[in-house]
Amino acid sequence: MSSPIPLSVLDLATIVQGADAADAFRRSVALAQAAERFGYTRYWFAEHHNMESVASAATSVLIGHVAAQTSAIRVGAGGIMLPNHAPLLIAEQFGTLAALHPGRIDLGLGRAPGTDPVTSHALRRSLQGADDFPRDVQELLAYLAPRDASARVRAIPGEGSEVPVWILGSSTYGAQLAAVLGLPFAFASHFAPTHLQEALYIYRERFRASRYLAAPYALACVNALAAGTDAEAQHLATSFYRLILGLVRNHRQPLAPPVVSMDGHWNDAERAAVQHMARYAFVGSAATVKEGLDDFIAETGVQEVMITTNTFDLDARIRSYELIAGIMG
Repeated sequence: MSSPIPLSVLDLATIVQGADAADAFRRSVALAQAAERFGYTRYWFAEHHNMESVASAATSVLIGHVAAQTSAIRVGAGGIMLPNHAPLLIAEQFGTLAALHPGRIDLGLGRAPGTDPVTSHALRRSLQGADDFPRDVQELLAYLAPRDASARVRAIPGEGSEVPVWILGSSTYGAQLAAVLGLPFAFASHFAPTHLQEALYIYRERFRASRYLAAPYALACVNALAAGTDAEAQHLATSFYRLILGLVRNHRQPLAPPVVSMDGHWNDAERAAVQHMARYAFVGSAATVKEGLDDFIAETGVQEVMITTNTFDLDARIRSYELIAGIMG
């Protein structure tokens, strides 16, 4: 790699086995503070619902909590699932965050509900929210734009805040919308690797310069876990593999401690499904992870890499952040 690119972190405020949401929030603060010390660019939380391992459902509240206990790192949403919310409310929430923490707040927007169909129905504000996504994004952008005293509906706070808005994607849909609107694009390759290259190609080919961006800017999220040795990292990563296995089985549970081996914990079909979801998972010593990340950056040409890390032990995750920051510049 010729020069370092920005590194960032995605956190789901993970609940570990034997603990609760309050513990997850304490861990997130400690992790964000560590990421800030190590020079990471941004620290994002994602909106998910009805998942026993995820405490970041009230995403904007958690962003405010963590931003208040850090001083320089950007804190934001990766993302807010806009079909669950009225654009005006999100503009007001993030306008408030931007007023409290100037120049440090990001707003990533997703089209999915961030949950299962039954919970999605409980969250709904309309029966066709996903189909309204492009219109809702444009409405939200208008609320955050410079003050227009003649507007009948204004976001106060929010107007004039110009909170940076990103479009998230796990398929090609988000890439097309981000390109048309001239917004930065973030791809969720940490759990949906299939369409990464196609989405990046579409985004770059169809990008239209806007007042937000003169040229395309793409970020990709990957799984990454570094430790002292490959064997230690692979041992720690069994917690991550068990977490994905729970998703494959539709049996969601808090993050479990690592195990000696995954043998006996999954069958061949389940192992293949986990390995597919974890295609972009870089696990090993610092040297091993560096080689994987360097190859990924060269292959995709992304301008920024966001990492998500699932370890049962807090110190192991902080150590992984430190090692990855050190090897990637």
